[in-house]
Amino acid sequence: MRELKYILKNLGIMIVLTGSIVFFIFYIYFPFKTNHGDTITVPNLVGINIEEIDDFLSDRDLRYEILEDSSYNSKLPPFTVLQQNPSENEKVKENRKIYLTLNSSIPPKIKMPNIINGSVKNAQLILNSYDLKLGDIKYVPDMARNAVLKIYLKGDSISENELIDKGSVIDLEVGNGLGNQIFDAPDLINLDLEEARFTIIGSGLRLGNIIYEDSGYFYNKNLDEEGNEILEKFWAEPGKVFRQFPENSAKVRIGRKVNLWIVSDAKNETNQ
Repeated sequence: MRELKYILKNLGIMIVLTGSIVFFIFYIYFPFKTNHGDTITVPNLVGINIEEIDDFLSDRDLRYEILEDSSYNSKLPPFTVLQQNPSENEKVKENRKIYLTLNSSIPPKIKMPNIINGSVKNAQLILNSYDLKLGDIKYVPDMARNAVLKIYLKGDSISENELIDKGSVIDLEVGNGLGNQIFDAPDLINLDLEEARFTIIGSGLRLGNIIYEDSGYFYNKNLDEEGNEILEKFWAEPGKVFRQFPENSAKVRIGRKVNLWIVSDAKNETNQ
């Protein structure tokens, strides 16, 4: 009987000790070593210059490593962050390393896409997809109204498939349509700036002055219950065109500048 009590007593002591050790390891030691439950939200680093990264991340208890592979984006300055891993808003442990891809200082060479004989609007879309920028548009006498006739880089004529720097500014020589030079101005009311710009360029016109106002309104023609034509007043939303000159349907010539009045908002105020 004594031996059984002795065995049970030692067994109990062993169970208590084992339980204590397990509790200490999994609920005290491991959480302390791994900062269990303590995470850091990864900040957005895209667009930040590499010279600012060290202080920016050290203040947040994070490290970084720059990958050898680089890429290029003409919209960002050289040596700024293009990509990051982990990405923005991910939860990571303290002292986690963030892997960064930088914007190259030397733009890569690409082949000039084919935009000859296409419309100006189509040319703008293609140039944008190749990370090229639309520069000046010069209208010259030609039966092909609003068609791209020649393309220029820094004043020199270039052709399809010619190697150029990514991000280059491309100037266009465009046909004015000759006998069809006079036409109705497009309706730009209630469009945002980018939509209006595309419509203006696609119509063979040029964007003139942009005037921002705190508020603005326009009129639309509608029919009442008796079929009479009435004018209804509408207040334009922020970022929308509420006035244009020349007005909608006014007779204009190819290359004419169109001035826009737009209701200001936070976005277009920063772009002024």
